[in-house]
Amino acid sequence: MDKDKLIQEAYLVAHKIEENGNFPNNPKLPLMIYKGAFLIHPDDTEDAIKKVFATNGYTNAWVNGIFNYDHYHSNTHEVMGVFSGKAEVQFGGEHGVCVELDKGDVVLIPAGVAHRNLNSSEDFKVVGAYPNGLDYNIKYGKPEERPEADEDIARVKNPDSDPVYGSKGHLFECWYNNNCENV
Repeated sequence: MDKDKLIQEAYLVAHKIEENGNFPNNPKLPLMIYKGAFLIHPDDTEDAIKKVFATNGYTNAWVNGIFNYDHYHSNTHEVMGVFSGKAEVQFGGEHGVCVELDKGDVVLIPAGVAHRNLNSSEDFKVVGAYPNGLDYNIKYGKPEERPEADEDIARVKNPDSDPVYGSKGHLFECWYNNNCENV
């Protein structure tokens, strides 16, 4: 698979998601949705997305859907690339933002941001991965998870590279230079 054939310039949508009830979310780092980052061809497999993520330092990959209950990771950021189908995903908990994710979209979820699948097509499938292959934890928004989860989130470092574009890309504009237009 030719990497340049798969990757295309994405339209960035970014949302800062404030604390929401039992979910810490991440008011410092915006949720980033790369609309149309991958041009997935009929003969591509999930490995095409895994390879791009791994090349850019995002490993410990998995392939599946997104849980239909609110959860978050307090010890790492997470990237997901939509391989097939589409879904309506809510970020930030009960009163959070709802986003439609389509085939080819990529979402970079900051540590602490709750997410859940509200509705999806039967063929919805994503590839998930983590900066530096970190082993993720799962938190459910229970009051007893905090303040330890808040302390974990504060220790999570920004990734060294953008999950799609490597040494260039939206990650540096938004997370390092605090220059996201949609926030």
